[in-house]
Amino acid sequence: MTAELTSASALAADESVASRRDFVTAAVTVVAAAGAAGAVQAQAPANVRFLNPAGMATPATYSHVVEVSGPHRTVYIAGQTGVDGSGKLAEGFRAQAVQVMENIKVALASVGGGFEHVVKINTYLTDTATQAPIFREVRDAYVNKAARPAATSVQVVRLAQPGYLIEVEAIAILPPKA
Repeated sequence: MTAELTSASALAADESVASRRDFVTAAVTVVAAAGAAGAVQAQAPANVRFLNPAGMATPATYSHVVEVSGPHRTVYIAGQTGVDGSGKLAEGFRAQAVQVMENIKVALASVGGGFEHVVKINTYLTDTATQAPIFREVRDAYVNKAARPAATSVQVVRLAQPGYLIEVEAIAILPPKA
């Protein structure tokens, strides 16, 4: 009889452990499902689109272009550097400045825009005294000089990668999609 009670107690203890294990498994499943639902809800709203257009290097940690649709479309273009679509860095400041503007042109074209839609440019330079006049010359070959976008230029000690001499962000406003 003692052996039967011991066996019954062991069986009850095993069932209790199994029951707790099942409960924990179920709880983890519910939490994971809730987390997945939260992740879906945390995704961008229907009027926001994130792009990495063909012809530009694909970044691992950000989007080159963010388009926001509404009564108009607001497009945010991530800081562009002198790296071409194959990942090659242009040699020298002027070449990097031209590549930056070409990258912005590709980004704008990917959402049906052009430089006429750019309303704001932020420029980061490693030596404003020598680079700013060159960049203004390059930029003016792309933007409408009669309606230049708002602009900010900042000197920085260093950019994200060695060899980068310039980085430019842009914001554009485009008409709604038809």
